[in-house]
Order: sequence, then structure tokens, then C-alpha cells
Amino acid sequence: MKPAPLGVRDVLGPARVRLHGGSVLDELTARFGEAARAKVLAGEVVADDGAVVDTDTVSAPGSFIYLHRELPDEVPVPFDLPVLHQDDDIVVVDKPHFLATMPRGRHVVQTALVRLRCGLGLPELSPAHRLDRLTAGVLLFTTRRELRGRYQTLFANGKVGKSYLARAAVDPTLVSPRIVRSRIVKRRGHLQAVCEPGEYNAETLVELISADGLYRLTPRTGRTHQLRVHMASLGLPIIGDPLYPKVIPENDQDRSDFSMPLKLLAQRIEFTDPITGLHREFVSHRKI
Repeated sequence: MKPAPLGVRDVLGPARVRLHGGSVLDELTARFGEAARAKVLAGEVVADDGAVVDTDTVSAPGSFIYLHRELPDEVPVPFDLPVLHQDDDIVVVDKPHFLATMPRGRHVVQTALVRLRCGLGLPELSPAHRLDRLTAGVLLFTTRRELRGRYQTLFANGKVGKSYLARAAVDPTLVSPRIVRSRIVKRRGHLQAVCEPGEYNAETLVELISADGLYRLTPRTGRTHQLRVHMASLGLPIIGDPLYPKVIPENDQDRSDFSMPLKLLAQRIEFTDPITGLHREFVSHRKI
């Protein structure tokens, strides 16, 4: 992909919007409201070729424009983001609970990506994979744009060994260790992923490793919310989970209350480095 025609602002690149076609001013106003209209009138929106969009600009269907988003008001996440490892190619951190991996929705500045780009002075830093905002633990970033695909492919192709720790209730009748398999589907616009009939696409090894409810979870696939769905399916939802088995509406949650984290930790990852060929293993220092 060629570089965006707008530069970085506040450590973030511009948003790219695919257009339906016609008057750009009318379309952006209809889709995003008066704030987007004001950006056009202020000359803050550019086309794919770098030309400034004005009131007369007409686009072809499928073309793109670029603009910088205004940053939302965010509650600061009051936890450190320790660096476990850093070299010329990768940065590995121990992400805290409540900090999103990268900007999305109302979480922009309070994300691991933005914090690290600012703190380390690495404007091309990118995540090779993601952890849910509520999940803590080991998270890997690449330092340069040209490296990102090599590491992302490792995760996409299941070439990264991962293990998690979780806390939940104990069912004395439940056999452990056990393998949980199901077909998990996550639909756009729905908060929860669901298990549906059909060939399984998600597999997790579940092991109770302490009588007080500490589990080791080893995912053999990487579906959205897989570990949370599988633990809930056993009747053992992870402590602190606001989505499984029952959704706690966001308007019932205090965004400044960080006292009840999801008891889920990405405790370890290991892989063969695609650049150096070395075996890599990184372990979280956090406890749950």
C-alpha cells in the first residue's frame, strides 16, 4: 500500500474512508455529521492523490479520502506498560488490563500502540497480533513497516505457541485436563461471540493447575473471545468477565473503575523468529 497523502498527527496516521461516489462534502456530512463537513470546509480532507477536497469535489465510487480524527476524551488507564524485550526488529511488552492494543472507537491515546510510539520514539511501530482490551499479558510489536507481515503471518498461521492463565470457579465433577472444541462465530455489531452447530473451528486445552481456581488455557486456534467463550461453555466463566455468560451493559460500568479486571493473562508466547531463525520465548511477569 502506498503511503497516505496525510502525515502523522498525535502519533496517529490519518483515517482512510472509502466513498460511495458523488459529492464528497454531501457524503461525508450524511455519514459522519457536521464535524466531517467542518473538516472539508477547513481544508483538512485530502483525496488519494493528495489534492485538498473542497465543496465542489466529486468522487468516483470506491475511491478514498483521508482525514485526521479528533481525539475523544479518555479516562487514563493508571497502569504501567513494561517492556519485556526490545531489539532492532521487535518490541515485546507486558500489557496491563484495560489498555487496548491499538486505537479503536473511543480508545485512542489510551492504547498500547500510542503509548509505545510516544515513549519509544518509534513512529512505525505496529502490533503483530492483538490482545483484548480487558486481557493482560505478552504483546509483540514490530518496529518497522516492512517487518510487520513476517511476524503477523506467524500468528495467522498458528506458528506461535501461546498459553494463558485464568481464574474461575472450580467444578469438582469436571475432568481436567480436557480439550474443548466448538464452532465459534463472532458477527459484526454483536458484543458476544457464539457457539453454533457445525464443524469446529476453535480448540482449547483447559487445565486446572491450582485448587483455588487457577487454570492454564492453551488455545490451538485463535477465534475472537475463544477462551472466554470456552470457559463459559463449561459453566466456569472467567472472573470479571463483562460479556460471558451475560452482557453487562456499558452504561452500567464505571469507566474509571479499574478494581475488577478480567482474570485472564496472556502468560507466554514462543516462536521461531522469521528474521533471525532464533527460538524466542517471552513470559509475563504479571499475576492474576
